[in-house]
Amino acid sequence: MGFLHEGHHSLMRAARQRCDVVIASIFVNPAQFGAGEDLGSYPRDLDRDTAACEAAGVDLLWLPDAAALYPPGYSTWVDVQGVTQALCGGARPGHFRGVTTIVNKLFNIVEPDAAFFGQKDYQQLRTIERMTVDLDLTIEIVGCPIVREPDGLALSSRNIYLSQEERAAARCLRRGLDAAEVAFAAGVRDARTLEAAAAEVIDAEPLAQLEYAEVRDAQDLAEVETADRPVVLAVAALLGPARLIDNQVLST
Repeated sequence: MGFLHEGHHSLMRAARQRCDVVIASIFVNPAQFGAGEDLGSYPRDLDRDTAACEAAGVDLLWLPDAAALYPPGYSTWVDVQGVTQALCGGARPGHFRGVTTIVNKLFNIVEPDAAFFGQKDYQQLRTIERMTVDLDLTIEIVGCPIVREPDGLALSSRNIYLSQEERAAARCLRRGLDAAEVAFAAGVRDARTLEAAAAEVIDAEPLAQLEYAEVRDAQDLAEVETADRPVVLAVAALLGPARLIDNQVLST
């Protein structure tokens, strides 16, 4: 959606390494914002983004217009069930319907062979994978690693919303994930115990309002009682005006 950072740049570089032609799109998609969310204030800097795409070796930058993608009378939506129901899907009703609809439209227009998505938006990645399989799309979905600041905070366009104090406090998300990862490495497999390990650290930060800390199956995001297979611990918290998410895959 623009206001590109090193996480986005890493996706472009990954595409450049694997593909003959690299296309990037920038589109602040109104369909994935709910009432009261930051559609109007979402950060934008097209000149900087264009320069970043050029530096990363992007061949074509597509800047679609909302009126063209959602013309008057538009009434068709792509709604993936199951994987979208919990986590951010529970907190942001309609969000993933907007995501899958616009991604499907972009896929249909561009017809890529492969599409690159960051693992920071883990639920989004799994949702797009599910949509691609279910709709028989012949597109390879490539998940790319989370890119972090030196202190561990996952890069996000919304980090710009944070004050200096909130920025320091935001490190609690990574510390919470680290605490759960230490417990997992020590042999803890009870999902609620792992969730509590992360939640305790995040809750201890006065400026952070924990939204969720949940252990889910790493593939379909189903609820689990025991981390006896690959799982993902996903967290979300509010810090000032910013809603931040992060995750850690736990696997032996």
